[in-house]
Amino acid sequence: MLPGKLSGDETGTIGLPIRIVVLSIVGLAGFYAIISAISSMPSPPEPMYARTNASTFSFPPASDGYFDANLTLLVTVLDRDNRRIGEANVIAWSPDRKKAVFGVTDTEGNVLIRLANPELPQGKAEGYVAIKVMRTGYRDFENDYFVKVTRS
Repeated sequence: MLPGKLSGDETGTIGLPIRIVVLSIVGLAGFYAIISAISSMPSPPEPMYARTNASTFSFPPASDGYFDANLTLLVTVLDRDNRRIGEANVIAWSPDRKKAVFGVTDTEGNVLIRLANPELPQGKAEGYVAIKVMRTGYRDFENDYFVKVTRS
């Protein structure tokens, strides 16, 4: 049941099949271009994290306000599947954020970080060692409360 004008006049339908074919091909080519662009995108960097041999250190203060001992941390860097990550850059800041030390993990994902005479923030009885881990292909890991340091 076509309207009267279409049933008597075929000029509106001339070339319609070829138009449908051309538009379908153009649409499929555009769809293919979009899918190709999405599939060739680089994958996002993997997450990583770090752990250490202790979560809290407590030192008796020296007479000048500094700690009498050095703080040594064994830091292990791991990916989301708990595989160790070598050649990762590790930076650690003292609790007062005035000193920073760095190291690079070995093939087992371990690095020793030594903070010489770490200081607590002025007027505080405790502070935290902050850490940042960086490696190409991974998201940076940062933790401002990596290890708690207290004065006994």
